[in-house]
Amino acid sequence: MLERHELEAFLTLVEELHFGRTAERLHVSTARVSQTIAKLERRLGVALFERSSRRVRTTPAGRDLYAELRPAWDRITVAVRRTMDTGRGRAGTLEVAFVDSTTGQLLIRAAELFRERLPECAVRLREAQPAQVIPWLRDGEIDIALDMVPFPEPGITTGPELVAAARLLAVPAAHPFARRRSITQSDLARTTMLQLPPELPRAVRETRTPPVTPDGQQIPAGPAAATYNELLTLVGAGWGVFPVSAHLRRYNARPDVAYVPIRDAEPVRWALLWRSGGETEPVREFARAATTAADRTD
Repeated sequence: MLERHELEAFLTLVEELHFGRTAERLHVSTARVSQTIAKLERRLGVALFERSSRRVRTTPAGRDLYAELRPAWDRITVAVRRTMDTGRGRAGTLEVAFVDSTTGQLLIRAAELFRERLPECAVRLREAQPAQVIPWLRDGEIDIALDMVPFPEPGITTGPELVAAARLLAVPAAHPFARRRSITQSDLARTTMLQLPPELPRAVRETRTPPVTPDGQQIPAGPAAATYNELLTLVGAGWGVFPVSAHLRRYNARPDVAYVPIRDAEPVRWALLWRSGGETEPVREFARAATTAADRTD
């Protein structure tokens, strides 16, 4: 029987294909991850990964094992968390998180509608840092989150899209782009792009801050920050730029930051997320309430 730390190390390494990033997500050392995977392969008698000095790849056996384990592990996690929640008396409370205080206002309106429809269930709204959304959902710390999509993370289900807004680039007020009416995605190759925390899976980070432009130009990567307020502070200090949605400009006007439209970029879209297998009746009802609240806002 596989132990929990072996399962978590294997599943995370398949998703990251990088020992360092896997160690960061699991809050252990890189050596610990390497030792755990090597021990797992010896126990199973088959190589799960191909390693070289430049890359890590899954073997056919590793891919097959992942396809079998990921859904089962998600179901086990949800079942255990539900039992724990009942034992702690948390049944009847829906935990909802937001990562941007401006979108949190939409959730407040949704919570009011939800309580009208399901008065026996309380709602608790919480602000989360971007890197907290996935572990909080997986561990059952929260039931729903409002975040940007696409959200390419196994075990996380994307619900209804609630908000779509133009994509802008936050730049230092003195930056040459600040004097332009708009820019294109190709212009991003001439900037330093601030990054989201490395604890987020690479696929999720790259939906927010792609490493290359659509025409293949490399976008220089700058430092990472844990929150959107930190990112805007770094932008204002001249450390780099960061793409944001138009609503953020309305609620986060700053003298040291300018917002420039990216005219050929897709809109920024926000949707509800929940852990796969965790779509309870309160979750479904809250999704309906949030959709109604978003429609009324439009």
